[in-house]
Amino acid sequence: MKVAIVKYNAGNVCSVSYALQRIGINPIVTDNSEELISADKVIFPGVGEASSAMHYLQSRNLDQLLISLRQPVLGICLGMQLMCSFSEENSTNCLGIFSEKVRLFETPTLKVPQIGWNSVARIKSLLFDGIAENDYFYFVHSYFVETSQHAIATTHYGVDYSSALQKDNFYAVQFHPEKSGKVGQRLLENFIRL
Repeated sequence: MKVAIVKYNAGNVCSVSYALQRIGINPIVTDNSEELISADKVIFPGVGEASSAMHYLQSRNLDQLLISLRQPVLGICLGMQLMCSFSEENSTNCLGIFSEKVRLFETPTLKVPQIGWNSVARIKSLLFDGIAENDYFYFVHSYFVETSQHAIATTHYGVDYSSALQKDNFYAVQFHPEKSGKVGQRLLENFIRL
C-alpha cells in the first residue's frame, strides 16, 4: 500500500512517519502532485500557523490538488483546521472541504493553548473502530473547529468542539494520533484499513 504524507512548511512529518512505520507502513513524504494522486491514502499533518501554511499550499497549487483527491485523506491538527472554510488565525480563508469555521479558544479560566490529554466523545465512523467512548488522545492547539453535522467525535475544553470530522473521503482529527499511544495507533490502523 502506498501512503503519502503531504510535505509542506507546517507538517509534523517525522512523528507521523515514525508512527506509520511502527504499524508496518513506509510512507513517502512528498509535495509531488503525481505521487499524491497515485497514493492509496494521503495524510495531511500540521503544526504551525494557518495563513503561512495556506500561502505555501497555494504557491505550489497543493490547495487545489488536496481538494480534488478521491482516495481517503486524513488531516491532523492544523491539517484539520486548514480543511475547513475559514480560520480566525490571521483571518485565513482555508481549503473549504468542510464548511466549518475555526475559532480561537476564549476561556478565561483555562490555559490556551490546550496541551495534553483529553477525552473524545460521541464517536462514530469506522475511523474509531475498536476505540472506546471517552478514550483519551493528545491535543496541542489554540484554535478549535466548531461543532457541526460533519463531526464524528467531539471534545470539551471550555466549549464543546469537533475533535474529528468526516465528509466523503475526507477525514480529520484535531488531536495527534501519532502522539496518542495505543489509541492513536489504532486510529491510524483504522485509517489505513478504510
